Parts: sequence; structure tokens; C-alpha cells
Amino acid sequence: MDTCPLHNDKGNCVEIVPIFATLSPEELDEIGAITFDRIYQKGEAVYRAGERKGKLYLIHTGRVRVYRLSPDGKEQLIRIVGPGQFLGELSLFSTRPTTDYADASEEAELCMIEGERLKELMDAHPSIALKVMEELSRRLEDAESLIEDINLRSVGQRLARFLLGEATENHEFLLAMSKGDLASRLGMSQETLSRKLATFQERGLLELRGQRGIALLDMASLKAISDGDEE
Repeated sequence: MDTCPLHNDKGNCVEIVPIFATLSPEELDEIGAITFDRIYQKGEAVYRAGERKGKLYLIHTGRVRVYRLSPDGKEQLIRIVGPGQFLGELSLFSTRPTTDYADASEEAELCMIEGERLKELMDAHPSIALKVMEELSRRLEDAESLIEDINLRSVGQRLARFLLGEATENHEFLLAMSKGDLASRLGMSQETLSRKLATFQERGLLELRGQRGIALLDMASLKAISDGDEE
């Protein structure tokens, strides 16, 4: 069940969402007044394929995993969304049922805006609609890139491309998802991912640190693998 509307004394979550960045404090208060929040426990479903929710979900705290299931039950992770991001936007522009699933990957507080109320806001503030469309375009590009990776690139190439994309200035980072979710995202089994990570470590390409820590040690070789020049 949804709780009371969010107010500033609870840390209005709309303030951290980029699609509302151009609005004034008064306009943010207006949105906060029609926004409801709910805490989801780890593993709890936010929505399921086939449902007609018609809501925009804003992530205040925690993370939510969005995925699809094949007819034989195989899971394909689409993305992980965290604070300041949103999901459920496709249901605002289509009458068709939802085609994906969303679960809390950890305890998460989500803020919800009913679709009809959001459409009214879009009419009043076109910048919101533009920001939503920008995010939809980015997600479409990401989805097309994921399909290309799975269909055209080897396991090693996919993993190397991911690692290089996550690299920071000091070439160290923590995975933002579990290894199981990463394997699903890259279109491979968790066993295959673990073997490939172990192989990369044995070759001196990286160092695994704990459950999610990774330090990249040989960027040039990873780039060569990513480009398909070697495995």
C-alpha cells in the first residue's frame, strides 16, 4: 500500500531526479504533494510482466533490478536503477501491459506518481517530457548495444568491454550488482562469468578483491580482447 505524500521534511525524492532539474522549488513542492512513497524489501516485486500499472517510479534509496524472462524461464537482466533514476515510464505512453519485471535488489524506497497526474505535469512543464524522452532514447541505445554484444561478441569480449566501461581513473571499482546479475546482463551463466574472471586474473589482467571489488591491471590487453584482437 502507498503511504502519505512526500514532503520536504522527509527529503522529497523528486529533488534528486534529473528529469525535474529545471523546476523551481515551488514546482518541486507541487510534485511532492502528489507523490507517494513505499519501501520495498529485498527481493520484493515492484511490478510484474502483464500488469498495467500506469505509474512512474522514482528511486529515492536502494536499487531495483529490471529484467525479462524467456519462455523457458531464463532471465535476462535489462538494467539496475538506483537513486535519482526512474522506471515504469513505458506504461505512461502505451496501453499495452508491462513486458518486463522489476524487483528490489536491496531494501529500496520508491516514490510513485500516477500516470495521469504526470501527464498533466508534462503539459504544464514540457521540459519534463523532453527529459523523459532523452532517457528513453538513451535506454533504447543501451538495449541495442546489449543485443549487439550478445549476438556478435564472444564471452571474453563482452566481459572486457564491461570492465573497461566501469574503469575509474585509478582502474579500481566495486560492482554495482551481484555477479549473478552481471552474468545475466552479459548473457552468460554465472559459472561462465566466474571462470572468465578467474582466467583474466591468472593472466594478470585484473585482481579480484572480495565479493565485488575489481582492480584492472592491464588495460591494453583488455582493450585488445574487447576489440576482438585476442582472447
